[in-house]
Amino acid sequence: MEIAIADQQIFLFKDQITPHYAEVKAWEKKMTAFDTFSKFGSLLSHPKDTDFELLYSEHRYQPFWNVAASARYVYDRDARYKVSTRGTEVKSVTCLAKRFNADNGYMEIPVIEHCMEEEDSEVFIDGIIGKSQPDLANYMTFSPEKVKDELNKMVPQNSILVPPQMRASAIIRDIVSKMIKAIQADKIDEELINIPTVDLYYRPVYAFQYLWKSKGKEGIAEVDALTGTVKSGTRVFSEYLGKVLEQNFLFDLGADVAGLLFPGGSIAVKVVKKCIDMNKIKNSK
Repeated sequence: MEIAIADQQIFLFKDQITPHYAEVKAWEKKMTAFDTFSKFGSLLSHPKDTDFELLYSEHRYQPFWNVAASARYVYDRDARYKVSTRGTEVKSVTCLAKRFNADNGYMEIPVIEHCMEEEDSEVFIDGIIGKSQPDLANYMTFSPEKVKDELNKMVPQNSILVPPQMRASAIIRDIVSKMIKAIQADKIDEELINIPTVDLYYRPVYAFQYLWKSKGKEGIAEVDALTGTVKSGTRVFSEYLGKVLEQNFLFDLGADVAGLLFPGGSIAVKVVKKCIDMNKIKNSK
């Protein structure tokens, strides 16, 4: 088994809306911040703007992963094909200078089956909650910029870079484990899993935390800085404000990548990997 893993890359999406637009949009739809409670409360009363107070706001970059893989198995296996004759009166058949005996209208012909199996898979994983979210693929239309040097230098000073909670090795381990097959073969010519894409994307989000004073409730409204859509949020990331993100932390596929993918060596694999220093990424495009 051979696993080929491409060099990892980081991409950054730029804001498509201004901070002022995001603030105005969030204020217009501030009731979204209170989710179910706001829907119930709005049926009973129509709160005034003066009943709300902005407690905190942030501009952050949230991570998501895009990992693509393909598997290819090429192998031979011995088999015996049971072939019917034209009638029970046929006692033997000569084919390709070989004679095969027939029994009760059937004969068995030894063959070698030349087999090939191929499979493709691609996932988009939310870097914070660690769950698959295929809709993240829609962001690709915004043409992100490849990070060539330091990610921290490419974002505004007061913006937050949220580190991913889901690591690259865990995603690759999951996708590879689903592609590994126990094939029945007498000869294996090719057994390859290729992972050409291990990319980390950062997308911008504005978050606004409000206080509904008369209700004593706090809520968060998030504005997607690419699409401009507003939705309720669950948390802010103020604890990462001003902290420098260590890029080496983002990718944990080092020289011992086989052990990271399959702890304990329970499966014999040969990993082909180009190890890179994330501080010296070269633009390959």
